[in-house]
Amino acid sequence: MNEITIIGLGASELDQLPIGIYKKLKAAEHLYVRTEQHPVLQELKQEGLTWTSFDEIYEKNDQFEGVYEQIVETLLTLAQEMPVMYAVPGHPLVAEQTVQLLIEAEKQGKATIRIEGGQSFLDPIFAALRIDPIEGFQLLDGTSLKRDDIQMNAHVLIGQVYDAFSASEVKLTLMEKYPDEYEVTIVTAAGSSQEKLTKVPLFELDRAMELSNLTTLYVPPIQEQEQRLKEWQTLRKIVADLRGPNGCPWDKEQTHSSLKKYAVEEVYELLEAINEEDDDHIVEELGDVLLQVFLHAQIGEDNGYFSLEDVLASVADKMIRRHPHVFGDVIAEDTDAVNRNWQRIKAQEKNDLTESLLDGEMRTDSSLLTSFNYQKSVAKVGFDWPDVSGAWEKFEEELEEWKQELKNGDKDSQVDELGDVLFTVVNLARFYGLSPEQAMMQANEKFKRRFQFIESSVKKGKGDFSSYDLEALDAFWDEAKKLER
Repeated sequence: MNEITIIGLGASELDQLPIGIYKKLKAAEHLYVRTEQHPVLQELKQEGLTWTSFDEIYEKNDQFEGVYEQIVETLLTLAQEMPVMYAVPGHPLVAEQTVQLLIEAEKQGKATIRIEGGQSFLDPIFAALRIDPIEGFQLLDGTSLKRDDIQMNAHVLIGQVYDAFSASEVKLTLMEKYPDEYEVTIVTAAGSSQEKLTKVPLFELDRAMELSNLTTLYVPPIQEQEQRLKEWQTLRKIVADLRGPNGCPWDKEQTHSSLKKYAVEEVYELLEAINEEDDDHIVEELGDVLLQVFLHAQIGEDNGYFSLEDVLASVADKMIRRHPHVFGDVIAEDTDAVNRNWQRIKAQEKNDLTESLLDGEMRTDSSLLTSFNYQKSVAKVGFDWPDVSGAWEKFEEELEEWKQELKNGDKDSQVDELGDVLFTVVNLARFYGLSPEQAMMQANEKFKRRFQFIESSVKKGKGDFSSYDLEALDAFWDEAKKLER
C-alpha cells in the first residue's frame, strides 16, 4: 500500500504558500486536486504544473456526501498502484471532509496518509473581519447547518456554501433565530488581492452571495440578551438572575414545594389552550410550563443537588432507553408494538426501583388520575376484567350499593360507596381508552361556558336570578347547548 500525501493549498494566492509546500507541489509526480478552482493552482499552471482534478465528480452528484465518498474511493484505489499527492484548499484539517474520510480509512487499515501544512482560511478571515476568536467563534458547515448548532453570542463563520440553493437553505436556517434584517457579511478570497467583504441583510443572502470555494459567510454575535430570546441559554440566564443576589424577592423565596401549585395551574392552562386549538395561546402556555421546569432546575442547582444538565440527561437517557426500535436494534412495526416495548421496559425499571406496583403512581393533585394509574398498573399483571362487561357489572353493583347507603347509611358510608362508584367509572374510562381527567376538565369547562351564558341572559333580561324560576333558567341552558352545535 502506497502513501497518500495531503497538501494544503492555503487560503489565497501563491505568495502565501510556504516554500516547502511549493517545492512538494512542483516535484509531485502524481498530483490530484479536489478542485482546480483555486488561485494557487491557476498561478502554478502558468509554471507548467499539471494535475488531475475531481471537479467533474461534483457535476455528476446531487449530494456533497456522494462527491466526497467517490473522491476518497478513487484516491484509495490509486494508492494501491502508486504514491499519490492530494491537494485541497486551505488547511487539510480545517473544514475538509475528504481528509476526514481518509483519516477514517487509515484507522481501518485501508490507507497510509501523511498530512502536510497549509494556511487555513481562518487566519485571513479573522484579519479581514477584525475579530478575535477568543471572544467565542463557531465554524459551521453550510451543507449541514442546523438551527440548534448556532450560538448567537459567538462569531459564526459558515463555509461550504457553494450554490444558490445551499445559500437559500442557510438563510432560512439562520432566519429561524436571527431577525430578517440582521446584517451579515459575505467574505470572498480573504487575504488575497481579490479580498472582498459584502454586507447584506440576512433575507437577501441568497440573492447577493458570490459563490466560490473562497467564499465564507460571517454572522456577527448578538451580545444583548434581549435580542437572543430564542436560545434556551437566555431563559436559563434570566431565571438564574431572578434568583440571584440582585434578583426578584419573590423568585428568591420559592422552593420546590411552594411552586407545586403553579406547575399544576400552568399545565391546566396549556390543556385549555390545546382545546381551543389556538397556536399563539399554546406557545404562551408552553413557555409558562417550561419556566416552571427551569425554576425547579435552578432551585436544584442553587441548593447544590442537581442542575438543568441532570434533568436533560435523565429525560434523554429515558427516551433512548425506552425507544430501542429507534436507537437500538429492536423492531416495532406499529404503535401497539411500541406500547408493548414501552410498558415492558418501564415495568423492568419499576421492578428495579420499587417494591409495589403502585409505588410512584399516586398523583396528589388528582384523585382521578391516581385511580386511573392504579388500575392501569394492576391490569398489567392480570388483575383485571377479561372484557368491559365485567367493568359495567361492577359499576352497576357499586351504584346500587351507594343508593342503599344513601337511604340507610351514615355520611362516612355514603362517601365510601360514592368513592367506589367513581372508581368504577374511572375503570370504564380506562377500558374505552378515555382519560377521566380530561373528561372532567372538559365537563367543568362546558359547565362554566353554559352557566356564563345563563348569567349573561339574566343580565340582559330581568337582571336578577331571583326573577327566574328553575324552568326559565333551564331554558337558557338549553339555548346555550344549541349554540354549541
